[in-house]
Amino acid sequence: MIYLDYAANTPICNRALDTLYKTSTDFIGNPNSNHNEGRKSRVRLADATESIAKMLLVKPEEIIYTSSASEANNLAIKGIANQYKRNGKHMITTYLEHSSLLGAIMSLTNLGYEIDFVDLDENGQVDLNHLKELLRDDTVLVSTSYVDSELGIIQPVEEIAKIIKEYRNCYYHVDATQAVGKIQVNLADVDLVTFTAHKFYGPNGIGGLIKKDGVEVAPMIEGGLSTTIYRSGTPTVALIASMESALLETMSHLEENMAHVGELKEQIKQSLLKYPKVIMNSTNKTSPYILNVSLKGLKSREFTKALDDAGICVSTKSACCPENAVSKPVYALTKDRKLAMNPLRISLSHLTTKEEVDIFLKEFDRLYQEMA
Repeated sequence: MIYLDYAANTPICNRALDTLYKTSTDFIGNPNSNHNEGRKSRVRLADATESIAKMLLVKPEEIIYTSSASEANNLAIKGIANQYKRNGKHMITTYLEHSSLLGAIMSLTNLGYEIDFVDLDENGQVDLNHLKELLRDDTVLVSTSYVDSELGIIQPVEEIAKIIKEYRNCYYHVDATQAVGKIQVNLADVDLVTFTAHKFYGPNGIGGLIKKDGVEVAPMIEGGLSTTIYRSGTPTVALIASMESALLETMSHLEENMAHVGELKEQIKQSLLKYPKVIMNSTNKTSPYILNVSLKGLKSREFTKALDDAGICVSTKSACCPENAVSKPVYALTKDRKLAMNPLRISLSHLTTKEEVDIFLKEFDRLYQEMA
């Protein structure tokens, strides 16, 4: 089996798996309990949080643990809406976003919120001039990805943040799910940040929302003590510690991993450009981990099924998108519905080998000749 769908899920690394097992067995107390076992778990939790905060250059108290990036996106968007509705009911986002972000933000239209979608330039990045035109005194949130999950476009987060800072009632939320642990990130001027462990070789079921000092969000889950007042529930010490281990592992090899996948991506890109029916959707502003193409005149579902039969795993869209829907990110960039119906997303990892890429390209050629 050749796995080329790392943007959807990554395997848990040995370091994180060992931590998950050891913490589950050695720290059995509820960290909210006041007995000895509870205190031990509370110290372990605090140590892990301190370590994660140090790596992300934020404060430990700014981290809210969640069950997933989807929950974190919902908490950021709905939490800001409920907390600051007196300041306005206008939000801005893009069509590149994950369904958990778009679903959360569009649900607010039922409460009278107005949602604007900022234009993209030819590289898929936010049109900064259009963003300036859209921003208003009653804009309470701008929400974008750091790296989108389908095209892999890296947004100019620092430039966007500078523009938003001029509006005192507006906050900037960044979904960094495809960025943290993969590329260098600068979160200094961002108000809210989403991340999750299963995108950087940690366990499923644990994510986080960074909420900077001075920003408030109304909680979605209430009912008891946790690590913060913003999300109730017994803290999952083993999952949090495992996430810390995964982040330590991936951050210690960040540059070499980027260089490795960058070379593999370029090999795939140059090879696929030779086929007349392959249209490149990813631009020169994309993450080295993701390559998105469309198969003109071919059905990508049938193509990916044939690849799957050959033991190669790729995807057509984000795993959370409805199967028969167009890819909103591809359509936003290409304005071509046929291309948006037939994308192919290849997502790489430091675990991907050149031999695997060679096999993929050989199978791609065989299937293209049969199906084109």
